[in-house]
Amino acid sequence: MRSALVRKVQSLSFGNLDRIQTGKLLTRTTSDINMVQMIVMMSMRMLIRAPLWMLGSLIMLLLTDARLAVHLSPLLPVFALLVWIFAVKARPLFALVQDRLDQLNQVLQENLAGVRVVKAFARSEYENGRFDAANVDLMAQTIKVSQLLAVLMPTMTFVIDLGIVGIIWFGGNEYISATFSLGELIAFVNYLLMTMFPMLLLGSMIGPLSAADASAARILEVLDSTPEVQDRPGIRPLAAPVAGRVAFEHVTFSYNGDCREPVLEDINLVAEAGQTVAILGATGSGKSSLVHLIPRFYDVTLGRITLDGVDVRDLPLHQLRKHVGVALQEAVLFNLTIRDNIRYGRADVGDDEVIAVAKAAQAHDFIVALPAGYDTLVGQRGVTLSGGQKQRLAIARALLIGPRVLVLDDSTSAVDVQTETRIQDALRVWAGGQTRFIVAQRISTVLTADKIVVLDQGKIAAEGTHEELLASSPIYQEIYRSQLGNGGVNDG
Repeated sequence: MRSALVRKVQSLSFGNLDRIQTGKLLTRTTSDINMVQMIVMMSMRMLIRAPLWMLGSLIMLLLTDARLAVHLSPLLPVFALLVWIFAVKARPLFALVQDRLDQLNQVLQENLAGVRVVKAFARSEYENGRFDAANVDLMAQTIKVSQLLAVLMPTMTFVIDLGIVGIIWFGGNEYISATFSLGELIAFVNYLLMTMFPMLLLGSMIGPLSAADASAARILEVLDSTPEVQDRPGIRPLAAPVAGRVAFEHVTFSYNGDCREPVLEDINLVAEAGQTVAILGATGSGKSSLVHLIPRFYDVTLGRITLDGVDVRDLPLHQLRKHVGVALQEAVLFNLTIRDNIRYGRADVGDDEVIAVAKAAQAHDFIVALPAGYDTLVGQRGVTLSGGQKQRLAIARALLIGPRVLVLDDSTSAVDVQTETRIQDALRVWAGGQTRFIVAQRISTVLTADKIVVLDQGKIAAEGTHEELLASSPIYQEIYRSQLGNGGVNDG
């Protein structure tokens, strides 16, 4: 179950994960799976044996005295009704318990991940209060469940006692009339207890089964979701060799699929094979959204994007992403060695290739300075490394797969200008003919690009080389002046 859930999460698109609330999913998944597995192991034997036990006891009741067994037959539906009523009431309560546990785990996870921020702003007391409030909510909901279950067992025991009283009453009269022996009376009581005992066991399992049912429903929320981005019918692989020409043709994109509020609108852009295209623009102008459409993290709403003339939606996802390397601003590393993180996309490569891409990404020098070098464990999410170091490892990881299209989404934002310049110089000679899309905030990053695209409110406001934009684009001129000074631009 655990591996199936992981595979399902990996298949989901970014939009799916946003709706499922990824943070909560990560905090609850392990506890939910453990709960379901534990209850299944505990209950399987009992759920198989209990019906057989009950059937055998019923047969013995009928063989001992059929008339008395018929008189007591209403006890079974009463028992079943009690179990059903309590199960129906318990399930939503356990779902609320799991929700309160989510909230508690979320507060705890946020405090562990942001402990430096909490200390820096002296908010320890506030965070303690948040944790206490979440803890009290969990306790209150757990008490409600416990109170409900506390009523069940005495109620079921009372019904069994009523059955014993009925046996003694009817069986006693038959004993007095000499049609029923004392041994049969005692045996009938024992058979009744043996018939009801499996129901009693089932009642005791209502709590764990309801908890497991609530957990399973939350797991199925992921397993039953359908990835938005997937291979379409009639896909065909690209013919080799792949050149890397990327074209945006009247592309409009909206995260909610509603073109009335597009993030990108009517984008027409061509990156010829081997060109470096830089994307500039204000925060929220759609720069990251634009480049995320190339490897199909999302699908376009209108228009199409082509790779070597083929719509990317008509390509196998595995092949498309094999030819498109991506390094994001938030560099995510795994709790593996530096070597294994770099070769994450190609686990079979040797050390020479790993070192080569590390040098190109300007990461080799700081790696060899570490005590264990390339065998250094980076810790969870790369906690032992700085932001700039993680970004350089992410660039090396993207380079190692040998992509024909390289997307650098502000992936040098945490690197100093000198190191960034060396990375850009290395990329220019790294792979001949490689098409590169560079999203950047610093204009120094894009000065040597073959084409610079300026986005403004989801539209292309200007396009050209540095010299052309400096002469014709007011937006580009403003960005240039704010970062590098006048540079010869006439203010008047």
